[in-house]
Amino acid sequence: IDQCGMVYLHAPLFHPALAAVGPIRRAMKVKTIFNLLGPLVNPSHTAYQLLGVANLQQMRLYTNVLQKIGIGFTVVTSLDGYDEISLTDNFKVMSNHSESIYRPSQLGLVMAPPQALHGGNTPEAAAQIFDNVLRGKATDFQRDCVLTNAAFGIHTICQDKDIDTCLEEARAALLSGKALKTFEHFVTLNS
Repeated sequence: IDQCGMVYLHAPLFHPALAAVGPIRRAMKVKTIFNLLGPLVNPSHTAYQLLGVANLQQMRLYTNVLQKIGIGFTVVTSLDGYDEISLTDNFKVMSNHSESIYRPSQLGLVMAPPQALHGGNTPEAAAQIFDNVLRGKATDFQRDCVLTNAAFGIHTICQDKDIDTCLEEARAALLSGKALKTFEHFVTLNS
């Protein structure tokens, strides 16, 4: 985190108990308490967290828990069931300071058809989409989806900024190549 401003923490490496139950949980093929617990046991003990959930019930649950933990947070869900801001429907945002439902058009964005955001059939295809976003080669829908999620991440930390300003900051980081440089630095540090 100190060297490039981001980190990836694979939960089983930091929580051996989660690693031990992983095979059992996967074999059950249903969501368990461990699916819900994962985002709450972050070993870096961050002061802020942006969390995407699949439905309004999970949103309320996480919002209540995060309020009790006392960190700055934003929980998002697309009303059509995506666990992020997908722009395929209206989306709800709850934070420790507000609760709103947004239409993509409120942010000057076009609603995306679900097929426009297909993440690929393989990890390699998903990685290519990610790389395309960072290099400015993604579709408008892919780019706008990433920018909107990033904007709410910025807003989680900078709650005094309006969401339009946060969206412009995210856009500037992407278009200037700053986001790509940060990711490349992250990869170099972890290779």
